[in-house]
Amino acid sequence: MSRATARAEAQFMRGDTGVDGGATEQAETDPSLVEQAKAKEALYRGGAWLGREALTWLLLKSESSEPLCEVDDLPLKVVFASKVTLRAHGEVTEIVAKGVTAPYSAPVRHALHRKMLVHAARLHLTHGEETFEVTLDAERFDFRGAKLPARLDENDQGEELVERLELVARLGRLVDALLREFVRVRSSPAWLRTEVPALEAWFKEAATLR
Repeated sequence: MSRATARAEAQFMRGDTGVDGGATEQAETDPSLVEQAKAKEALYRGGAWLGREALTWLLLKSESSEPLCEVDDLPLKVVFASKVTLRAHGEVTEIVAKGVTAPYSAPVRHALHRKMLVHAARLHLTHGEETFEVTLDAERFDFRGAKLPARLDENDQGEELVERLELVARLGRLVDALLREFVRVRSSPAWLRTEVPALEAWFKEAATLR
């Protein structure tokens, strides 16, 4: 492969040129576009970081098994289960722990103590007498892989569809309620006064766990 061919292929792979060999819009070094791209990236990363803080805070709060808030006048409890993903910057950028009690295990808490944060997790949300399962991702806090409570009427397809839609809508309200509770605490003086010290103390306890 000649140098010219290799250079052309590299430009195509970077997106600098199209399939016709012509320059793409990305190749135009417009300073304003570059700055916009940097701003969008910073905003995106900032959102992901805040989502990781939220999931890490929820992990601490869920250990007590006490309700975190109320939705529709019913208590909402959270338990982490099955799988948790931690992320951070540095040599070790991601850790995945699996197991029924993995999110509360000593290795996970050791990793949190080393400045990693929860990036994704499987949660059990108990609302009143019903339990939902959902996986949350810190980047957009969208829920995926959801498991809804058992349906009341499996024979009537029309009623079944309506009920499932209602349960999905309620799951959305539950996730929104958890986010609102975190934002309320995160934006209050209590965050630095009590919540951050509580998180740090919980992480340090891992040093005494076996």
